[in-house]
Parts: sequence; C-alpha cells; structure tokens
Amino acid sequence: MNNLRPIGAAIINGILVGSTIVATRFVIDQTSPASLAFLRYVIGLGCLFPLVVFSSRVRFEPCDILPISLLGIAQFGIVVTLLNYALQFIPSARAALIFATFPLMTMILSVAVGYERVTLSLVLGVLMTIVGVGLALGEKAIQPGVAANNWIGELAVLGSALSGAICSVGYRPYLRKYPTLPVSTLAMFASVIVLAVFAASEGFFNAVPRFTNEGWLSVGFIGVSSGVGYYLWLWALNHTTPTKVTVFLALSPITATILGVIFLAEQISVISMLGLVGVAFGLWLAHWQTREPLSSLAAEIIQSEPGTTKNH
Repeated sequence: MNNLRPIGAAIINGILVGSTIVATRFVIDQTSPASLAFLRYVIGLGCLFPLVVFSSRVRFEPCDILPISLLGIAQFGIVVTLLNYALQFIPSARAALIFATFPLMTMILSVAVGYERVTLSLVLGVLMTIVGVGLALGEKAIQPGVAANNWIGELAVLGSALSGAICSVGYRPYLRKYPTLPVSTLAMFASVIVLAVFAASEGFFNAVPRFTNEGWLSVGFIGVSSGVGYYLWLWALNHTTPTKVTVFLALSPITATILGVIFLAEQISVISMLGLVGVAFGLWLAHWQTREPLSSLAAEIIQSEPGTTKNH
C-alpha cells in the first residue's frame, strides 16, 4: 500500500500522543499514575469494544491469544512503568530525548527480521527527528538529574523505548492475520486487567475517583485519544513499515511543546523552533519517496477491517 493514508494515520496518532501528555500533566496531581493509566485504558477500551461487537466477528486461534495479550501488556504496562520509574532519576525532557530513539530501535529490529529495507534517506530522516526533538526540548534535555544514579533512569528509558520497538515489530504477523480492530481490543483488554491490579494497590477501588470538572474532561479526552490513537497506530503498522509509523512519534513532544505554550503558558525558544523545523525535515526525508496524495483517510481506515494485506 504505497500511499500516504497510513502515514496520515501515524501523524494523527503522534499528535494525539503529544496532546495526552499535556492533558496528563494537567490532571496527574488529582490522582496517582497507575489509577490514571487504568482509567485511561478503560475508556479507550470502551471506545473500541462497541465497534468490535457490531463488526464482523473474528475468532482468534488459541495460540495467538497469549502473544497478542503480552504485546498489549508490554505496550501499556512495561513501556509506561519504565518511563515513570526513570522520571525519579532524570528530568522529563531528558527522558523524552532518550525515548526519541524509539524509531531508530524499531528500524534496526525491523531490518533484522526482514520486514523492511534500510535506505540512506530513512536513516537520515530518523536521525534528524532525534536531533530535532533534542533542539525542541532545548537545554532542559541535558540538565543533570536530581538523583545520584542518573544512569539508572537513562537505562530505564532505553528499556522503555526498546519494549515499544519490540511491540511495533511484534504486532505485524497478527495484523496480517486478523483485522486491526479485534487485535487492538484484545491487546488493550489484557493491559486493563494488569493495570487494574496496580490501580487496586493504590486504593483506586476503595472510593469513587475525585476529579474537578476540568479533570474529568481531561481524563475523558485522554481515554478517547488513547483508544482512537492506538487503533490508528496498529492500522498504520498493518499498511506500511514499522519505522515509517514509529518515526511520527517524534510529533508527540513537539505537539506537547506547542500545546504547553498555548494552554499552560510555557515558553518556547528560538532553538526550540529550529527543533520543530528539524523534526519536520526529518519526517519528510524519511518519507520523501512517497508521491501519492493524502485522500480518503477515514474511508480507508473504516474499510480496512478484512484481514487481507498488501505487500509494501
């Protein structure tokens, strides 16, 4: 499927990820991390489940249920847990910069297993997005951590990025075998079960969650964005190479920076603006061979439910 529709889906997902970062910043002081993650994916699952009920039913082979579930648990559990753990040792901007190596790791894994071929433009594009993210984050990305063992936090972020890269590549055989919607629903359902355990340890089920009206709106936005974004991400993975999808995660810190300026009165420097340009150039470079116009994205996504795929 050599066109821009899956790239459009990846762009939307990258923007949604950045938007949820800002919304999470707004509401995180009203709850605890695991409880918020549980609520987030319960709402996301609620967005996906009705669509599965009313779509054509798919029966998973028993041997596929466990690996798909483990991919969901890894993506929503391990990735987030390692990131939260890392933030005890290093600043969030530095963690975001290290996490920007996610697409590079994905490219290495994807090439190693034969899912895609490495090209000079792809490599330069991925590297340019990392540089662009670094510039956009500015001097905050190189500030020393608050703890003595900074290397622990850095390793945790690298482990988080590697887990995400493994998931990006690992989903491919199941997305080629089953429609995107039931795969995404099963993976998210498995993650919700695991997150419920962590939320229970924080006392989530002992009382009704208390949020302000704005807080509930933020939680709702985070949940809906997670459900929609996750489906779009898997759909894009099913229609183009993993690297060309994950490279658009570079848009998440960029989106968070822009929305932080608009809604949180944060400042943005000239160097950060250069970083935005660098990310845009890197994304263009990684996809410069694509020539077809972006059209009928919504219709193509809706019609993608049959489990058939095309060669890329």
